[in-house]
Amino acid sequence: MRIVLVGQGPFGEKTLDALIQKGQDIVGVFCPQDKRGEAMKTLAQNSGTAHFQPNHMKDAEVRQAYLQLRPDLVILAFVTDIIPDSLLDIPSIGTICYHPSLLPKHRGASGINWAIIQGDTRTGLTILWVDKGIDTGPILLQKEVEIAPDDTTGSIYFNKLFPMGIDAIVEAVDLIKSGKAPKIPQDHALATYEPPCDNRHAGIDWSKPAREVYNLVRGCDPQPGAYSTLSGEKVKFYQAQLIDAGQKSLPGQVAGIDAGEVVVALNGGALKIGKMKAEKGAKMNAAEFAAELDLKVGMRFGT
Repeated sequence: MRIVLVGQGPFGEKTLDALIQKGQDIVGVFCPQDKRGEAMKTLAQNSGTAHFQPNHMKDAEVRQAYLQLRPDLVILAFVTDIIPDSLLDIPSIGTICYHPSLLPKHRGASGINWAIIQGDTRTGLTILWVDKGIDTGPILLQKEVEIAPDDTTGSIYFNKLFPMGIDAIVEAVDLIKSGKAPKIPQDHALATYEPPCDNRHAGIDWSKPAREVYNLVRGCDPQPGAYSTLSGEKVKFYQAQLIDAGQKSLPGQVAGIDAGEVVVALNGGALKIGKMKAEKGAKMNAAEFAAELDLKVGMRFGT
């Protein structure tokens, strides 16, 4: 079975390596031209696999390369570019894609972020057959994981869905080769779709309940970073914990600075913050940040 792999970053690299180690027939690799594609490019070169680094997957040269490679299966492993419909009809078996949510819930580019922001207690991954919609194709397989109370987008991805996703792609290829890969239609009536989670969604509203604020902070950690303002400047928060309020302070008000952490009052609790970052600065220990910006107990974010 002739396979083309499209991907980027560490996930694309590790997926390519896993498929090579399994002896799969990888006939072509597509990855970005910038640093996101360097590791995949190097691995493809070292393994003697044809590699391509187009500006965009919609470029005419990509279609021509697909036609020359004659893939039976195309695998999308962490792809942020748009795959044009004209490429979907070329592989004889089809195209499959890794998606970090339990479809049909959380379609879109930020499935992990929104699962945490919306307070889900479980999430997972889906390997789906790609059709012409956005994450709408039939399901090949799914894997489920717990979202622990203090999980962040980073911990869910790197500790759970990254390694599980590579194994799931390898499993999916085996199922396809054996002729046992299902195509389970999604229940579109249950679908949710959210936009990419970026700075437009990461601003903290301190008037909201403590749990909602905490979910936003951990759902935006490490990217895009939940933020508030202090003296008109953006400040981002990371490595936070939700704790009981030890004293009566206004939501958004600094209630404590000690032991390397900053405590900010919430509506029904408090946020213990491990790292902070100014808009133009580096991420640093919260107490060091407080000292550098002369942050004092009683000062209030968002004012």
